[in-house]
Amino acid sequence: MASKKNRWQSCVTVVVFCLLIFGFTAATIATPSSEFSETENRVLAGMPDVKIKTVLSGDFEAAYEEYLTDQFVLRNQWISLKTSVERLSLKRESKDIYFAEDGYLIEKHTGVFSTSMARRNIAALTEFVQQYEESFGTEHISVLIVPNAVDILQDKLPPFAESGGGIDYLEQIAENLPEDVWLDGVSVLSEHQSEEIYYRTDHHWKTLAAFYAYQAWAKKQGYVIPKLEDYKIQTVTDCFEGTVQSKLGIRTEGDTIELFLPLKKHAYTVYAEDTDRTEKSLYDYTALDTKDKYAVYFGGNEPFLKIKTEVENERKILVIKDSYANCFIPFMMGEFQEIDVLDLRYTNQRLSEIIAEGGYTDILILYNASGFAEDMSISKLTN
Repeated sequence: MASKKNRWQSCVTVVVFCLLIFGFTAATIATPSSEFSETENRVLAGMPDVKIKTVLSGDFEAAYEEYLTDQFVLRNQWISLKTSVERLSLKRESKDIYFAEDGYLIEKHTGVFSTSMARRNIAALTEFVQQYEESFGTEHISVLIVPNAVDILQDKLPPFAESGGGIDYLEQIAENLPEDVWLDGVSVLSEHQSEEIYYRTDHHWKTLAAFYAYQAWAKKQGYVIPKLEDYKIQTVTDCFEGTVQSKLGIRTEGDTIELFLPLKKHAYTVYAEDTDRTEKSLYDYTALDTKDKYAVYFGGNEPFLKIKTEVENERKILVIKDSYANCFIPFMMGEFQEIDVLDLRYTNQRLSEIIAEGGYTDILILYNASGFAEDMSISKLTN
């Protein structure tokens, strides 16, 4: 009798297990796929095409696994539940993110800086600088690779927490570049680590950090060094929930976003790379009503922007960048007659042609460290 009962319980267990596994898989396939996650601010994987070549190579299986991971039914709810359980069990990290002091969620970037891609990107940057240092002069080429929060806010990390190796990676970059070209962001931001220079819920630096970095860059380049009292600092939102928080699927206290509005205004015009040359602004306040509130700067990333100012000094700079530069660029308005902004991730135009036709006097390359290490488009520097 007991044996029959045990067999019955085993059958029920197997049936329930199969229903959970195959039921959720079937529900995932039956549910219309989402192309974009507004919560995580990224494109989601779609159902891969079935081809003999990709099946035999294993590429289909890998792509299909990514599809199931991104499109899994009730995915956000499961992520939120998992994170909540981990926090209740006093875990100090989840999904490569530390639960740090003062409400900070800090990514550790494990393995990012030791990949072949990270090494190739250093080589591409080095080759680019070597290619143009004679024609521009090293004093007119600047490289600022901004350290991530985990390498600056170390006093907020859990005890014995490890960083992902960002400092060592930045030192490798610096060793491959002329001293005049490199701006040491670690030294600059370490002096202000007690201040709120990174978002608690997002991977970006705050505008205050960009201001300190601009001060150091302006001093290095011989430009006017601004002071905090030169700006009206306006808090435009106190409910920014960034991408790091979204990865964990939890809700925490929102971040503030501050704009530094100069008391001495400079007239400017911003053009996007559209056929009708659509006029834009440094700030898109409508973005504050969306999930991606950091897009208040320029309305988000664009392939190419041209900013013309009222300054008449014949200085024209090309900024090659990721989104960290978006809150840095407004500080540059009083120093250049024209500021061209290029995001290699969204353009296929040859960089050598852009530089040859642009008539630039200066070049600035500005990325965050993990973004630079992982960015496949860095290879376009040598095109």
